[in-house]
Amino acid sequence: MSLKNKLHLLKEKYSDKKYAPAFNALHTFLYTPNETTHSGAHVRAVDDLKRTMNTVITALIPILIFSFFNAGYQHYSAINGFPSDFSVLEHFLTLDNFLVGLVTILPLVVISYGVGLGVEFLFAVIKGHEVEEGYLVTGMLVPLIIPVDTPLWMLAIAVIFGVVIGKEVFGGTGMNILNPALTIRAFLFFSYPTWMSGDKVWVHQAVERAGTADAISGETILGSLAQGADYSYSVSDMFFGFIPGSVGETSTFLILLGGLFLIFTKIGSWRIMLSAVIGALVMGLIFNGVVDAGWIHSSSKFYHLMSLPYWQHLIVGGLAFGIVYMATDPVTAAQTEKGKWYYGFLIGFISVMIRVFNPAYPEGVFLAILLMNVFAPTIDHYVVRGNVKRRLKRTKKSIANLETV
Repeated sequence: MSLKNKLHLLKEKYSDKKYAPAFNALHTFLYTPNETTHSGAHVRAVDDLKRTMNTVITALIPILIFSFFNAGYQHYSAINGFPSDFSVLEHFLTLDNFLVGLVTILPLVVISYGVGLGVEFLFAVIKGHEVEEGYLVTGMLVPLIIPVDTPLWMLAIAVIFGVVIGKEVFGGTGMNILNPALTIRAFLFFSYPTWMSGDKVWVHQAVERAGTADAISGETILGSLAQGADYSYSVSDMFFGFIPGSVGETSTFLILLGGLFLIFTKIGSWRIMLSAVIGALVMGLIFNGVVDAGWIHSSSKFYHLMSLPYWQHLIVGGLAFGIVYMATDPVTAAQTEKGKWYYGFLIGFISVMIRVFNPAYPEGVFLAILLMNVFAPTIDHYVVRGNVKRRLKRTKKSIANLETV
């Protein structure tokens, strides 16, 4: 008898037991559910929610692997430095870099999934409903949007808060009004701001114990600009991701590939992605225009981030990652086609605005997305009302034309 058939028999045997939801979650993770809808409105498809979530995780795997190499690369770069004529790939794709990143980042992934799914299973058993699949993607996103040196206990507390307060109190997956991963990030930011600034180059703990951490720490690009300093990274380094930053935010190239994959699989909304990019570029152009017009002095604390070329906002910090993987969350984003354009544009526009006017924490994409999560239903409401008014107007005009015939 095959493993699939054995699991089906066990499922039937324990279907009325208390821990059935936990067993069913493991069963459907391995195999597509064998239930068939016989009545009522339903969607005919060859996949289910778990398979959809796994598609998003597939788009995140290359970014996770890249982050292993980049964490080690930033570690050794901060310690040793590299000559001006060195080959980035030669020093980047090394086993030492990968191992340093692996032992540092993998525990973040394990804690995120272990604690988050533990809370999900607990709620499923207590409330007697099936385990919801929403945390499959959230569990991967959370380690990628935090600094690499975030303490594990801190992450565990934030995950519990995000799952319980950000999702379960609203009724679970599909009912939450805020993106759960960003709710976790917001909790960390407001509860432990000194850890979440993300403006320092991470250095492995073994070196910190040697007493050399202070001498080799340094600013990220946004951190440097916010402090009025300059940065020394090339455009190619910023685009491909050979720069410091939170775990998964650095490689715009891989994020772009992931975005195209999500669009191709029809999971991510290209309207939200494109409009968010346009919004960020517009806000960046406005700030560049203010600087070019001489309306702000170079001694201003806002000058350096305002003078950053408008298009470079997309390749530094977490803006690109937020646009592709956070703003497109199908639960918390706008649902109407026109509403998605407004929703995405405002995310990009507000992200750059917060980034410039908040030099204490020079990153604004997660706050902008959370803000627009709250306003997404309002956007959809007015879009629908506008459509209704236009249809009523057309109907009245048609009736008037018929009466004149």
